[in-house]
Amino acid sequence: MQIKSAFSENERVPEKFTCDGDNINPEIEISDVPNNIKSLALIVDDPDSPSGVFAHWIVFNIPPNTRTISRDSVPSNSVQGRNDFGEIRYGGPCPHKGTHRYRFKVFALDKILGLKEGCSGEDIEDEIKGHILDHAILTGNYSRK
Repeated sequence: MQIKSAFSENERVPEKFTCDGDNINPEIEISDVPNNIKSLALIVDDPDSPSGVFAHWIVFNIPPNTRTISRDSVPSNSVQGRNDFGEIRYGGPCPHKGTHRYRFKVFALDKILGLKEGCSGEDIEDEIKGHILDHAILTGNYSRK
């Protein structure tokens, strides 16, 4: 699997997709997805947060034929979890100090997750264990001015 967006691996996330800009999700392109998957899941997180891994966006039960997640949108018929800002939406990069990495992680799953809207990142991570057929990660970085 592969994932592409408005930035390349280890490049700066464009400001419009952060708390300093429009705070909207960038377009995400997904390719080389395995056959016979039941759903996709997307987790955007910051592994450099002082409080531990910080979830910025959680979307699951994304239809298996989805290849593009448009800018400032959620795929039809998918479900969002609650990010660590306490919101059911995308929360862009917004580090308090220094440069942080932001991982856009897509998982191809052999099941549709039995979780409800607003579930936590930990709930998703527990539910997908043993059901990941493939995955892709795109890492960007961002530091505030």
